[in-house]
Amino acid sequence: MTYELRDLTDTVVVITGATAGIGAAAARQLAEAGARVALGGRRQDRLDTLVAELGADRAVAVPMDVRDPADNQRLVAAAVDTWGRLDSVVANAGIGMYGGILDHSDEEIERMMHTNYDGTVWTVRAAVPALLAAGGGDVVIVSSVAGLRGGGDEAVYAGTKFAQVGLAGALDRELREHGIRVTAIAPAGVETEFALGYGRTEGDPALTAYLRDDDVAFTIRTVLQQPRAVRTTLWALWSMGQQS
Repeated sequence: MTYELRDLTDTVVVITGATAGIGAAAARQLAEAGARVALGGRRQDRLDTLVAELGADRAVAVPMDVRDPADNQRLVAAAVDTWGRLDSVVANAGIGMYGGILDHSDEEIERMMHTNYDGTVWTVRAAVPALLAAGGGDVVIVSSVAGLRGGGDEAVYAGTKFAQVGLAGALDRELREHGIRVTAIAPAGVETEFALGYGRTEGDPALTAYLRDDDVAFTIRTVLQQPRAVRTTLWALWSMGQQS
């Protein structure tokens, strides 16, 4: 029996948090696999640079904030208006701040909760009607191992990630019968801009033992390439240099 991964050529994928780190790496890997990508993020200059790199025939970008339901609708509409359909959504946008329950301002706590959880909900709500119209597809939620086990000095962040994992599990039960697969990807620490200034310092030698953004992007790509008869509901990953 020959077992082959799905061809992603000309499939259409929405990616939030696409201006850096995992989101940008996923955009590159999926475009390399032949997909067309609709990129959402807050930084227009970075979006423009990434679209120029991938090519206007392969990528479209919408400056947006995942905390705004209307912005998520605009991003999905850009994908459908440009290429006529939507096959997958990668809800990747997120922020993190290390510290105890009393270590951040009310505004910082609110921003973390609204970005990580509310933003995921708004992204999925915007995408599901288009996925249903296409006859099915994939929802990939980029969470964290913090959403599986928690840890000291990250209670609020871990809470938002537990919420994402719970959301993904419930959505799997809700959407599977409609041909929509839902996957939570839970990486351990990744060497990106994540949490810089909020518990991480750029250039910290400890980060060299972490996962790379391309490691997580490859996981996203692999999930989307699974045969349609298969679904992965949760994928946790660590680098070999990290303790679990």
